[in-house]
Amino acid sequence: MELFFEGHDLRYAVEQMLLTLYPNERPVYPEQPGGALPRARISLREGKTYVTSVCRLETEQGVFYGRAAVLRAARTDEVVAKRLHSQAVKLALYRAALASGLPKPVWGALGGVRPAKLMARLLDEGVSPRAACARFRADYDVSPGKARLCLDAALAGRAAAESLQARDVCLYIGIPFCPTRCAYCSFVSSAVGKSAGLTEPFLQALFQEIDATARAVRESGLRPVALYVGGGTPTTLSAAQLDALCAHTAGAFDLRALREYTVEAGRPDTITEEKLRVLRGHGVDRLSVNPQTMRDDILQAIGRRHSAADVERAMETAARVGGFTVNMDLIAGLPGDDAPGFAGTLERVMAFAPQNITVHTLCLKKGARLMTEETKLPPAETVGQMLEQAESVLRGAQYVPYYLYRQKYMSGGFENVGWAKGNTQNLYNICIMEELCTVLAMGGGASTKLTAPTGRIVRAFAPKYPQEYIERIADTCAEKAKIKEFYHGV
Repeated sequence: MELFFEGHDLRYAVEQMLLTLYPNERPVYPEQPGGALPRARISLREGKTYVTSVCRLETEQGVFYGRAAVLRAARTDEVVAKRLHSQAVKLALYRAALASGLPKPVWGALGGVRPAKLMARLLDEGVSPRAACARFRADYDVSPGKARLCLDAALAGRAAAESLQARDVCLYIGIPFCPTRCAYCSFVSSAVGKSAGLTEPFLQALFQEIDATARAVRESGLRPVALYVGGGTPTTLSAAQLDALCAHTAGAFDLRALREYTVEAGRPDTITEEKLRVLRGHGVDRLSVNPQTMRDDILQAIGRRHSAADVERAMETAARVGGFTVNMDLIAGLPGDDAPGFAGTLERVMAFAPQNITVHTLCLKKGARLMTEETKLPPAETVGQMLEQAESVLRGAQYVPYYLYRQKYMSGGFENVGWAKGNTQNLYNICIMEELCTVLAMGGGASTKLTAPTGRIVRAFAPKYPQEYIERIADTCAEKAKIKEFYHGV
């Protein structure tokens, strides 16, 4: 789509809304109009009382207009001003698109990864949850159901924030190995059969990064309160390797204040009683066993290389070892699935009575086999039915949504939601999604996010691929100096 701006250059905001409304369009910024339609001209003008954005949208069907305004007086500083101006230009484009006949997106005018943060901002202004929902719906044209999801997640985020102290941090350790690569996956992970020779060198490099991070944590006076080992699939490692990893981590960090210790055992074909007893012996008290679906034909189609019976055996093993709060992941919108099939999967998963269930929407990621092979997928209407079924069943069984996020290219434009029963929310998931505290990440492709009380965020990234990670470990360890620099004077 050709884009022209007047009175602003809020490209990121406009491109966010463009992706939401027209996922197949890409922004083009020519000097003069003349390319193929659609085309949008978006202005931002300042009056005595309001700052107003107007969008003129040209399509094959005609010319359509959208308008949005914000109070000048609401712009308390430059950061707030940019946020309000961004909201205005996005709403102007959104309203013009709907005027042209474009169907209303499932999340209305709301873009971005973290919708619950917007709801939390309203709650922080001191308004009641009911009033926050009303304003949220008015500001973003969001349905009552989506607003309720955001409110639940925002309230969980507020409770988590109130439980944290100023120097509390979360730790993440990434293990970039899996038994096989799933068809929907674009994460950085290596099939262990092809990279078995890299696991030991990778671990030795990882131990160096753990030591460097722990040293920075001590020198900065930080306190780890949550530890999450993800990937990839960490339980791809052998029992002996898991033992060495957990022992080295405990030896490097002071984990006495740890409130939770999570390990992703996402692939049930990697779970053995020996491995779980090793993890439990090191204090791991949260486990993810992720079937994604309980249909064997779909599991085979997406390259999981395990069966629903393997999931049952894994859950039996976890129960036998004991002491774990268990999460199970499901994906709505997998190839070959339908609403009745998804309902059957949900019913079988509910029978395990896991404390947490995370319902993902299939994300159509570049580089994933589902995209490169142009696999036929369930339509958005069917995906919506799956998610509605899940919400109805989970709420009926006393599960509550506690974290929520969206991704680019998500099937139907829906969302991912973590559900918890009782007081079993995963603190790490809330902290990383709502950006409540620093997350210090170690391992292949790990992303550290240093977060100050002011909201300032500094990011640092480790090399993605195991071989590259091993070769560049000295540089990765040297980068840990940023932690101490960041917290100097905080």
